Order: sequence, then C-alpha cells, then structure tokens
Amino acid sequence: MNRAERIYRLHGLLKSRRPVALENLKEALEVSRATVIRDLGYMRDFMDAPIVYDRERNGHHYDPDAPEYELPGLWFNATELYALLATGQLLEAVQPGLLGPRLGPLKARIRKLLEESGHSAQVVSSRIRLQPFAMRQVDEDLFGQISEAVLAGHQLAIDYHGRARDTNTRRRVHPLRLTHYRDNWYLDAWCQQARGLRTFSLDRIRSARPLADPVRQVPERELERHLGASFGIFTGEATNWAVLRFTAERARWTADETWHPDQIGRFDGETYELQVPYSDPRELLMDILKYGPDVEVLAPELLRLLVAERVREAAARYGDTPAP
Repeated sequence: MNRAERIYRLHGLLKSRRPVALENLKEALEVSRATVIRDLGYMRDFMDAPIVYDRERNGHHYDPDAPEYELPGLWFNATELYALLATGQLLEAVQPGLLGPRLGPLKARIRKLLEESGHSAQVVSSRIRLQPFAMRQVDEDLFGQISEAVLAGHQLAIDYHGRARDTNTRRRVHPLRLTHYRDNWYLDAWCQQARGLRTFSLDRIRSARPLADPVRQVPERELERHLGASFGIFTGEATNWAVLRFTAERARWTADETWHPDQIGRFDGETYELQVPYSDPRELLMDILKYGPDVEVLAPELLRLLVAERVREAAARYGDTPAP
C-alpha cells in the first residue's frame, strides 16, 4: 500500500485513543519499524495529528485531551500540487520519441505521487485544472535546436520575424537562457547585430542553424539586471516607475498581486497605489488598459498620455453605441 493508504489505516488504528504497540502497527501495515516511525512523524509534523506516546503501555494513540481529529482531504500545498499537475500535463502532451520508454515510469511516478492525496490521480487531474491562456505554438524541431544551443553553449543563426515592425531579419545570436512567461517561450540572447542582450519570442523564429562558435559569456549579475529589472518580458534596465491608482473595488484584487519583485504598494484611504519599474511601456500599457475605469496612471506623464490616447481611440470605435 502507498503512504496515503497507510496513513488512512494508521488514522483508523489511532482513532480508538487506546495505545497501539509499534509491533501491532507494523503488522497491520505490513511495513518495517522505520516506515511506521516515518509515517507517524509525517502525520504529527505536517498533518497536525495529535499523536502521543504512552510509555507505560508502550503504544501510540491520539491525545485524549485533544479535539476530535480528522485527516485533511488533500495533503499538498499550492506549489506542490501545481508542480505535480503541470508536470503530468506536460508529460501527457509529449509526442512519441526517443524518450518514450523513460517517460513511462516518470508518468507512473507522478500518478503515484498524486494518489498520495488519498484520491486517485484521475480524480485529482479531472477536478483540479490548470488552464493555459493565449499560448502560442512553437515548432518542436525548432524548440529542440534552440534548447540544445542554450544548454551546449553554442551560437545560432536565426531568421526572425518581429511582430512590432512586421519585418524579417537574419541574426547571429548567443543563446543564454530559455524563459517560459505567460504560457509562452522566449529566448534570451546576446545579439551580434544589436550588440546587446535581446529577448526573442520562440514562435517568431522561422529557422535556426547551429554554429560551432561558443557563446559570449555574460556575467550572471549583468544578465539578471538586464532581463529582470523592468516590467514584464521587455528587457533593459528600468528607466521609469509607473504609479497607478486603483479604485477601492479593484484594490481588493490588485493589492494581493505581484506585478514585479521590486514593486511598491500602499493603500491611500480606500484606493490602492502601485508603483512598478519598467523600460518599455508596451506590455504595461496592455495590463493597465484591461482594468478600464478602475485604474488611473498618476505618473509618469508620458505613460498617462499613452493610456489616455488608447482609451480615446477605443471610445471612438463605440461612439454610436447607446449607453446601457
């Protein structure tokens, strides 16, 4: 039996509140003394089970002075459950290939871990859902070439179609890191044409050819400063701080959100003020606009003007629409 089954069995034995000898627990569970001790410790430390040891009668039982104890229904914290479900979904999506024989046991292990919740893996997966949003498809062969270049540390020649300018360019890049952000993949690299660090959306890379030359070494601190200093996926050191004021109603959501590791947030009466660093306003602009009239840009003035312009353009499209 797995740990979940053993703990349910232990729970039934300890629930009588009469001390049960360790040997009897071993026989009932058909496991070693060490396993019983580990399970008892797990229940006590992580499940708050009121287990006590009676020296006189040499047995374990639930503390008779403690409130009635019941096992929780699910034994994972939020990050553990997300990791298991995300890993399971990713493994199920893998197409047959060279790793097929090795992925089978890994899938079985994930299912077994999910079943330690006390429920079948099928029940957990069907009733707790991870929903990707706005995910863009990446060619599998292309992804393999790029990820290999990142791990092996060699340069790539890529053909890239940028959305912003709607143009094709050919570049020689030094792949440094793959980033999964908002359900999409990006390549952080040193670009020889731009002579600096850049981020490329993998779904816009049309082709990639490995080169034998090694990548340019970029200190980790410089990489983090350039790729993680400003808001969202746009790179570069932050040059501005956006100051946003959310209405009292919307503050009930945004006050609990993390937009950036270095953000500053405070309540001003019932409204909520959020400050975030950024270098390029495009992604931040989209996130601000989705809140409509529930947010106001206080600073900087240029960002306020950009938001106001987009709001006026949007309103113009509905100029003839009667108010509800």
